[in-house]
Amino acid sequence: MKILALTGSNANNSFNEALLNFVSKHFADRYDFTAATVKGLPMYKENTEMTEEVSALAKNVEDADLVLIGSPEQQHSVTSALSSALEWLSSSVHPFKDKPVVIISTSPMPQGASRSQSRLKTLLSAPGFSARVFNGDEFMMGTAPKQFDENGDLKDKGTVKFLDHFFDEVDSWYAQVTK
Repeated sequence: MKILALTGSNANNSFNEALLNFVSKHFADRYDFTAATVKGLPMYKENTEMTEEVSALAKNVEDADLVLIGSPEQQHSVTSALSSALEWLSSSVHPFKDKPVVIISTSPMPQGASRSQSRLKTLLSAPGFSARVFNGDEFMMGTAPKQFDENGDLKDKGTVKFLDHFFDEVDSWYAQVTK
């Protein structure tokens, strides 16, 4: 399965990017990952042509079998950078239509960006996107600065075990939605 691992942060040291990097490394023998980020994309502006970078992101979404979004939380919602990228991808092109999407998140706060996930699921289910959003177990990892070792690996074996379980559920769901 070809998975686009999309970082929804424009931070220089994004914990969600670190989480996606770990997932890509941990499941490298199970999936074919391509990394993408919203970092550096222009803010959405109505009646403006998409840039090459936005067009490339749209193509990456189209080419993926599944999009895995690492979604940080800002002000109890998705980041402005991710929101803007999604506006681009729901205006003149619609690469998320019927696309399986899975959301994971981490945060320095204990809640693990739970409100961002809820908001993002609502957005991606709306007309203009019409994505197929995974709603099984949720992977939200709090206290991000304490979770990674110096190699970018997750320290807690229980967290890794749950991540394995989570992706087993994702595989079962994916098989159902792509019949």
